[in-house]
Amino acid sequence: MQERTKAQITIGLLAFFASMWILIEQAKNYSNPIYVVGVILLSLVVMLILSYVLIAILDWINIFDLKTNAIITLIVLTTFMTMLTVYLLFTII
Repeated sequence: MQERTKAQITIGLLAFFASMWILIEQAKNYSNPIYVVGVILLSLVVMLILSYVLIAILDWINIFDLKTNAIITLIVLTTFMTMLTVYLLFTII
């Protein structure tokens, strides 16, 4: 497996677990556990796709090395998914 692919998967999973603490804390209030599982799986898929796209774009630009691109992607994804999770929790419920 290529180093870029390993970085994309690793960063996607790290950002997913870093941003899920909000959803897990709020899951106690839900009466429908299927909804919670669906949101968790959907956010995992979105996180993996976004990490793939962001690292591919940063690698295509070729300004930084792979480690720097991975750190930038992790910060962006964690911030984005945390804000999206908070938005979804407070507007839907």
